[in-house]
Amino acid sequence: MESRIAQAIETKHPPIALIWSDEKPEGAMQFQEGRWGCVMWLAASAVKGRPAVCDAKTFGCFGGGVGMGFGERYKSFPGSEEGFCHFLSSGIEGWAEGPAVAEMVKPFLTGEAYDNFVHGERYVKTPEDVKKFIRALPIMQIPKRYVVFQPLADVNAGKETPQTVIFFADPDELSALVVLANYGRGSNENAIIPYAAGCQTIGIYPYREAESDRPRAVVGLTDLSARLSIRKQLGDNLLSFAMPFALFKEMEANVAGSFLQRHTWQELLKAKKSA
Repeated sequence: MESRIAQAIETKHPPIALIWSDEKPEGAMQFQEGRWGCVMWLAASAVKGRPAVCDAKTFGCFGGGVGMGFGERYKSFPGSEEGFCHFLSSGIEGWAEGPAVAEMVKPFLTGEAYDNFVHGERYVKTPEDVKKFIRALPIMQIPKRYVVFQPLADVNAGKETPQTVIFFADPDELSALVVLANYGRGSNENAIIPYAAGCQTIGIYPYREAESDRPRAVVGLTDLSARLSIRKQLGDNLLSFAMPFALFKEMEANVAGSFLQRHTWQELLKAKKSA
């Protein structure tokens, strides 16, 4: 499956497709059951040309299980959901069971991970606020066994339908994608930036948008931990732009005759090539 958008914006990284399936591609990258990993590594693998998959036993981390659509996984976090609420915010201070849980997990964590467990990642102000964050997530259970990441160019349009199409874009490319998402809508809020894990902004948030009559794009990779995890594979200066497939098709149809063929965008492309 080719993309007129990718050709027009001349993106450095080729777009990828996220597909729900009961089968996994031959040679796909997959985490071992029970081993930690960042779902964004799976996306990066597809960007580089190798398909990747995860399922309900190989999603890498608790947030990744939630993000890919394998239900509410924070209850399985050490110390249950309460443990996660302290981990994402202020740490174990003020949590009666915290010291015992910290000692239980210490042998399995690196020094940095243990420090984060004890003192918190501090991404959300309080544990109570994290509970509200969890309640606001569009947590769901997908109807297939696997989430498959693969290069969009390798998708067989006659046999496979992507759930989501994902670009990893620099500021100029992201700007063009946001403009194109709004181009034919007659409204101006057709790309959103929710606060969520990197995998959740390419997973459950676009899944939710796909259920709408007017699905919006989801800008992501504002998750600092995910940015650090994916930097070695894809570099820096990138954000993700995830489109439910219906929106992707709409945007593809709007390339011809749009701003992408006019002077301003062409000047930006020229400036990038000469930099």
